Amino acid sequence: MVSASVTVPSGAAALRGDLEIPVGARGVVLFAHGSGSSRLSPRNRAVAGVLRRAGFGTLLLDLLTAAEEDEDEATGRHRFDIGLLAGRLAHAVDWLEDRTDTVDLPVGLFGASTGAGAALVAATERPRRVSAVVSRGGRPDLAGDALPLVACPVLLVVGGADTQVLDLNREAARRLSAPHRLDVVPGATHLFGEPGALEGVAELAAGWFTEHLG
Repeated sequence: MVSASVTVPSGAAALRGDLEIPVGARGVVLFAHGSGSSRLSPRNRAVAGVLRRAGFGTLLLDLLTAAEEDEDEATGRHRFDIGLLAGRLAHAVDWLEDRTDTVDLPVGLFGASTGAGAALVAATERPRRVSAVVSRGGRPDLAGDALPLVACPVLLVVGGADTQVLDLNREAARRLSAPHRLDVVPGATHLFGEPGALEGVAELAAGWFTEHLG
């Protein structure tokens, strides 16, 4: 098993990441966190653990540098820069293709909050390599005109009590031409903090990637 802290280059930026690849992995899932979060997000790390037990490698990545994170905390300048975030995800997909231990593994993207919009745009930028996308409480609407261009299967998971985001996901789903599904977790709020809610998201994601990353 590979378990390492890594640095992923993206232009002039060096992005911090945590890579774990179980023996016999059937694919690797790249995580795109939401605004104000990081690769250390306990929610994404919990989902990543379930995916690894299902046989997938995971790469949890900071899409901003430390300096950019400090600036973003003060100004909010970067968190909605979907072009920047999607470009860095695409570079991370390239980085996975350059590694001997991941070059042959199909890639899935897991996006939370604003990271979901970036993941969908990145999927259009690397259609040959990205096989599936899962959004958790995401903002797929932020992908804008890229939505109809997404070619891979997309799973949108939203809490039933997260009504505004649910409406945004329904509208985004109508714009997707790729195979897709919208799953609503009854009673769950935006962060899926209710008992069993996050576990449900993780199982849905594992099922989706199992089906589409094979």
